[in-house]
Amino acid sequence: SLGRRLRTYSIVGIQIVQYAGASGDYNPLHTDEIFTKEVAGYLSVFAHGMITMGITGRLLTDTVGDGRLTRYGVRFTAELAGDDLSASATVTAVDTVDGAPIAEFSLETKNQDGVVVLSGSAAARLDP
Repeated sequence: SLGRRLRTYSIVGIQIVQYAGASGDYNPLHTDEIFTKEVAGYLSVFAHGMITMGITGRLLTDTVGDGRLTRYGVRFTAELAGDDLSASATVTAVDTVDGAPIAEFSLETKNQDGVVVLSGSAAARLDP
């Protein structure tokens, strides 16, 4: 049915470091506080955008099940560090493609201040 699902997650500094290790992305903007502040001019290190994409994607797979996404695309719209995130997925349409129902989703993830840090869309196969 058409509607909205919402999940809330908190990103803490250790997750940023763990993600850097898992992905091999040790860009100092994500891992080195001194470099980030003094050289790059940012307020603090910030999380990899893919962490946000993963959190939002988990909302989708928790909702429709693993292996059902047929499309998933996002745009990162703001930096985040030790943020509390609220990911939402709104079903905007349900169509039939090749005899199978496909749900279309509008996606949005916001931080604790209501700033949109990710927007996007997805589609997923549903049970007939």
